[in-house]
Amino acid sequence: MIIIILLLFGAGICLLLYMLHEAFLNHVVEHDFCFPDFPESFGKLTIFFISDIHRRTISDKIINMVKGRADLVVIGGDLMEKGVPFKRVKTNLRKLQQIGPVYFVWGNNDYEINYHKLVKMMAELKIKILSNSAVTFKSKKGEKLFLLGVDDLGQERDRLDWPLKETDYDGFKILISHYPAITEKVLPEHKISLVLSGHTHGGQIHILGYSLQKRGGVKQLANTTLLISNGYGTTAIPLRLGAPAECHLVSLSRG
Repeated sequence: MIIIILLLFGAGICLLLYMLHEAFLNHVVEHDFCFPDFPESFGKLTIFFISDIHRRTISDKIINMVKGRADLVVIGGDLMEKGVPFKRVKTNLRKLQQIGPVYFVWGNNDYEINYHKLVKMMAELKIKILSNSAVTFKSKKGEKLFLLGVDDLGQERDRLDWPLKETDYDGFKILISHYPAITEKVLPEHKISLVLSGHTHGGQIHILGYSLQKRGGVKQLANTTLLISNGYGTTAIPLRLGAPAECHLVSLSRG
């Protein structure tokens, strides 16, 4: 009986250590997307996408893996949460700026803090907040690419119609939303080719393969392509099982 108890205790400790390991991984998932309407004059555009950082400090290992390989950085919401010191957030933002220009969309946990202070910090660091707005990239040949961002859908702050008004119908569009559910509002006439999102943590903990949320990944939907990230950080408890921490290097080209 004692041996069985010791074995169970040992197995529990091993499982706990494994869950800690998955929660604090520094793994970059690489994606290559080819779209027939991607503007050829852009060649290849590469985005470093990271979501749901929460309480983590971004590892220098991640920065060194990605530096020199990405054209821009997108933070998909939940950069922080209640109790996270702004000093840590500023450190994370400065690290990301080593990779390239940084763009940010709001997540639900970002509103747990003094978000006005976060807005001020972003302005000081010259980080662009995509809050129901869009930014335009134009090639030397005049082709356009649009990066759209919506505010927190969970609090009904999202207005997809606003950034769409800042775009051209025939321009290539990438939409950033903390919530994957934004795709329910994406219509064929919007011509949004790719959506980048997070929020679900990929379920974070799967017991016998089951969780409240599905693991992150790429989904081909009727009106767009959706990438859902497992996220880089955790919420509630710093543990993961079956949905390891991740961030993404997303390359786009014509094909």
